[in-house]
Amino acid sequence: MENHTYTVTLKWENDRKGIMSSPELPTTIEVATPPEFDKGMPNIWSPEHLFTASVISCFMTTFLAIAAYSKLDFISFECNAEGILERIDGNYLMTKIILKPTLTIAELDKYEKAQRVLEKSEAACLISNSIKSEVQLQPTINIEN
Repeated sequence: MENHTYTVTLKWENDRKGIMSSPELPTTIEVATPPEFDKGMPNIWSPEHLFTASVISCFMTTFLAIAAYSKLDFISFECNAEGILERIDGNYLMTKIILKPTLTIAELDKYEKAQRVLEKSEAACLISNSIKSEVQLQPTINIEN
């Protein structure tokens, strides 16, 4: 596979807030220091949210590819994620991302296959493999007839 480049621009607006954009994308994202920090701003995407979002979105797209390749039929997929920020040795680190996917399938006999596809998806996620944070998978698989 050849190298790919993803371009992002960030322009400071005021206080601890900026606008992020990419020439490859039609929308912008407002980003700011989270309210837990000095002069942080509520109700705006933070770097910590975006870090967590990059893992969960990569997990989903990897799951969709592996599920298709594995011919796993499913009814629905949803995922929640928690990014854990800790202070270690005086530095703030995103130490853990907990992925909580909920997968609904139609057939009980596909349960183990669904479990394997979710596990393979976490293991193959390029963003998870690119960070030093621990990534935990806590899946729920529902059967709906």
